[in-house]
Amino acid sequence: MASAMYAEAQTGLKPVEDLPRAAPHAFVVGEDFAGMRSQALGLAHRAGWDGTFQPVCPGRVARVALAGPRWLGRTYLRGNSGQMLESHKDLLRSDVVISIGGKGGAIGAALRAHHRPVVQIQNPRQSLARFDLILACRHDDISGPNVLLGRTALHGLTPEELAHARQEWEPRLAHLPRPLVAALVGGSNGRFQLGEAEARRLACVLVQTRKDEGGSLIVTASRRTDPQALAALKEIIEPAGGFVWDGEGDNPYIGLIACADSLLVTIDSVSMISESVAGRAPVTVFPLPGKSRRINEFVEELELAGRVRVLGESAIRLPTPWYVTPLDDATELVAEMHSRLGF
Repeated sequence: MASAMYAEAQTGLKPVEDLPRAAPHAFVVGEDFAGMRSQALGLAHRAGWDGTFQPVCPGRVARVALAGPRWLGRTYLRGNSGQMLESHKDLLRSDVVISIGGKGGAIGAALRAHHRPVVQIQNPRQSLARFDLILACRHDDISGPNVLLGRTALHGLTPEELAHARQEWEPRLAHLPRPLVAALVGGSNGRFQLGEAEARRLACVLVQTRKDEGGSLIVTASRRTDPQALAALKEIIEPAGGFVWDGEGDNPYIGLIACADSLLVTIDSVSMISESVAGRAPVTVFPLPGKSRRINEFVEELELAGRVRVLGESAIRLPTPWYVTPLDDATELVAEMHSRLGF
């Protein structure tokens, strides 16, 4: 210690052990979907890592090649822009790779190196041994010594982030009468359909709830929301005194999770539901035509925990709010990840 103090006095430089350490850098690869970005960058944020998202979408031939001998798939290690990932400046300075989904996992596993562990989010649909650690939901139906499981998808809405959102949004929403009912609306995907008919029923349920309870009504749509569905929401909700956010101005999404008294969330998005139950409002899941065993199992587990309820087929309004507490398994998963990886 004395020699360190002497060196600092002589040179004006702090000893190495006293210098602030830069946060580890995570190179994040996955398909460019909002839910995947939210989960992967949310994990990096919670871990205290700087994250750079690199969108990728390898085709079937590329995924087969990347799963083979190391030399076979090198030419397929490219981002959406065509840049070779192995020479990407953000990868070269990274301490860890985060990959998400099957396509992202194919790239992530190929980028694994002895000095650069790979953390996979969701079932990679390939050998689990190709990853240092896998963080998934219980409904992903995978297990192994390197697998950590939680009830909800990963995201960045920590208690601190939600408290900050309340501080920002409560003054902006203070003029609205309570209770504040909010809906987070997704869109059609490969498993569920959200078209004009579904949007009209959702809107009617919200309007009837407002008629019965008073208060205020806000709806926010996603990039996946069909334009005709969005138009139907506006047609029914706005004349009834509600507000539908259509992309102009600040997105109230996080503010609604933090401040609403009751939330309605469409079933198509595990990420939206996972973020919603991290808040303090009771969450009603709006069912849609379609089928997904994984998502149904996910919702059923949250139902058993008392955190969500599924709107019945004949329901014309939301259920009466019930007492809930925030549900978020990410804190424990991240702590275990830090312990396993050593940083």
